[in-house]
Amino acid sequence: MAQREVGVGLVGYAFMGRAHSNAWRQVVHFFDPPITPRMVAICGRNEERVKAAAEKLGWQSYETDWRKLVRRDDIHIVDVSTANDTHAPISIEAAKQGKQVFCEKPLARTLKEAERMLDAVVAAGVTHGVCFNYRRAPAVQLAKQLIASGRMGKVFHFRGTYLQDWIVDPNFPLVWRLRKSVAGSGALGDLAAHVIDLARFLVGEIVEVVGYLHTFIKQRPLPAEEVGGLTGRAGQQMGEVDVDDASLSIVIFDNGAIGYIEATRFAPGRKNYNRFEINCEKGSIVFNLERMNELEVYFRDEPQEVQGFHQVMVTEPGAHKYIAAWWPPGHIIGYEHTFVHTVYDFLRGVAGEEYFEPDFYDGVQCQRVLDAIERSAQKRKWVTVEILPEIQERRKKQAEQTATAKRKK
Repeated sequence: MAQREVGVGLVGYAFMGRAHSNAWRQVVHFFDPPITPRMVAICGRNEERVKAAAEKLGWQSYETDWRKLVRRDDIHIVDVSTANDTHAPISIEAAKQGKQVFCEKPLARTLKEAERMLDAVVAAGVTHGVCFNYRRAPAVQLAKQLIASGRMGKVFHFRGTYLQDWIVDPNFPLVWRLRKSVAGSGALGDLAAHVIDLARFLVGEIVEVVGYLHTFIKQRPLPAEEVGGLTGRAGQQMGEVDVDDASLSIVIFDNGAIGYIEATRFAPGRKNYNRFEINCEKGSIVFNLERMNELEVYFRDEPQEVQGFHQVMVTEPGAHKYIAAWWPPGHIIGYEHTFVHTVYDFLRGVAGEEYFEPDFYDGVQCQRVLDAIERSAQKRKWVTVEILPEIQERRKKQAEQTATAKRKK
């Protein structure tokens, strides 16, 4: 895009809307993106609340109809931070209007929805991206660098868990994340999608899965603003939980590595425990989002008397990606910074400086894995995951670039 400034429209003002708003507001204060985002409008159905959100979060105006927002001439990027059931209609219409589309994860409720979204952005020729923000934690970037450079050798195991505990209480209400019609799935799409994306980013494509899904609490009280449903023993109006509370899966990668992915919202004491361990030919890597500025590494080629896991503080401006924009060494960053990094790279993608990943191809590929796990759980059998041709071609080019870089060294 030729213009120096681009208008951004955000749909959604709750948890993710706040995180995204902060990223759009902060990115120019710490980075130098090739184009400057102008926070034109935020959208939500409740006028009183969205007006208050616009004032608090730094938006110039607000809309109560997303259709109006995506058709505004002063908006060039549409950021979709709504519940999962509206990702597809908003993204597809935004693409038809020629807007660049940035969408929260998971890309959609179902594989078919995700594929329709991909078709729309490709047909429109617009920049598209999925907000798998954990890729852009500096420690994860270091893990990627160590693996891609060959320093760790062949990958054997990927072990990923994402644990939370916010719905253990049976009296917790039936919010939208516990309804299939809105969310598509439970812990599988909400949490395991992040682990799957990290596994794909760090290790390779998942080609076969066997999965299990479980729901511990089948009925929950309806939110206070709703009417109807079943009557519980305490006189509560109840509704059915029709998504998974927990998911387990064994996965096989195209490069021969094997993996295990667990996601649950029934792990008391675990608030946002997104952890992976990768075991390789020459060592191992461990990351835990709750200690996101640290990376544990183990190298087999170190002298035996000092062998062991080393805790690396990933805050060195000259060595660790994104850190130079922030604070001196040892001054840690937080969750919100991963969104700033993601928005910065998306702006570079819109400007044509560097292709943005993960894009909607990645979103669909992740959705293929989610879909395969769900089908496997239903059938109680292994299920094959097909890889998009575009993803295969990208992997091939990346492998060639890595090989060339190694030869130059």
